[in-house]
Amino acid sequence: MKKVLVVGGGGREHAIVDALSRSPQVGKIYCAPGNAGIAAQAECVPIKDTDIDALLRFAQENAVDLTVVGPEAALVVGIVDRFREAGLRIFGPTQRAARIESSKEFAKNLMQQYGIPTAGYKTFERYEEARDYVHTRPLPAVLKYDGLAAGKGVVIAQSMEEADTALREMLLDDKFGKGRVVIEDYLTGPEFSFMCFVSGHKVLPMVLAQDHKRAFEGDKGPNTGGMGAYSPLPFITAEDEQFALHRIMQRTADALCQEGALFTGVLYGGLMKTPQGVQVIEFNARFGDPETEVVLPRLKSDIYEIFSAVAEERDPGRAEWADFATLGIVLASKGYPGSYEKGFEIKGLDQVDGTVYHMGTARKEDRLVTSGGRVMIVVCRGETPAEAREKALQQVGRIECDNLFFRRDIGAKGLSGIEEK
Repeated sequence: MKKVLVVGGGGREHAIVDALSRSPQVGKIYCAPGNAGIAAQAECVPIKDTDIDALLRFAQENAVDLTVVGPEAALVVGIVDRFREAGLRIFGPTQRAARIESSKEFAKNLMQQYGIPTAGYKTFERYEEARDYVHTRPLPAVLKYDGLAAGKGVVIAQSMEEADTALREMLLDDKFGKGRVVIEDYLTGPEFSFMCFVSGHKVLPMVLAQDHKRAFEGDKGPNTGGMGAYSPLPFITAEDEQFALHRIMQRTADALCQEGALFTGVLYGGLMKTPQGVQVIEFNARFGDPETEVVLPRLKSDIYEIFSAVAEERDPGRAEWADFATLGIVLASKGYPGSYEKGFEIKGLDQVDGTVYHMGTARKEDRLVTSGGRVMIVVCRGETPAEAREKALQQVGRIECDNLFFRRDIGAKGLSGIEEK
């Protein structure tokens, strides 16, 4: 029986641990650092996800057969390169290949060079030049910090004042660190997430999902790491999906190989169905969160087999998917994505008829308490996305905590047909 180490400690990692626990090949799962929910299915190890030396030492000392990396931060500091140098099997892209996420400019240049459909753009280092450029353009303005910003480095400015504030934060105040800003043309249409297992030129598509980024109902409020997701998507046609697979995901995998940055891991396409066709909004170099929590429960194939093939740069073959629908609603701490308090007791999880993936929870004595901005996601199944949505709304109401909020409209637009217009 195989030993697996999952790196990370959020809802995405809980869903990965859950999927691995269904593999007949896996006997022992470790998770570093994990969380209170993950502890029910894996042995949690108190090592930070970016502490590569400690993670490497742990994997060697415990004869780990395969390591699976969840968070982008670990990929960007080169965990895959280090593990491979030590002769260990690891699922995830190298530091070089992870630039598809860690540098917006690298990603945009790659797309432009290889004819992958995306919005027009320009890159700026100086605040004055960026501000002057925005002033010559129509609003809204799409401003992206060229680096990692935990899903919060994108601003869609509706006014010149808002654009100016964002540019100051990114280029003068170094809110996310020292970096450049990519200014893009504004595209319209529904967004969706297309994740693929990629092993060099081989691309194995997962089922589609849609994330909900804004904090509040009606897609209002600040951007978050994601307030809920669902799968499948009624507004995406088979033609849309085939175009996205061949013209975007496959072409990007091929382009990375061409650039000497062979990709092994999950390539995440944040895509938009515009009036001109499907285009790329962004790429990530790992599983999306919370999309993973609604996609992996639909995977019928052995995920350990897929992870192993990709880690060894082999063809992962085909995957089988369940035809039921899933919808997940995130419960977040009041105040998120701004400042929030921790340590509030959570009750009622034993009453929930669905899957609860923990994102930011901890054990305090014998109590389960909040310990993060996004605290947990309740995922329910149904024959249709609408049925899954109805169940999830019912089950979320069974969780008791004084300091949580959630969106009641996850999936509402997409399931009512509004997204197609």
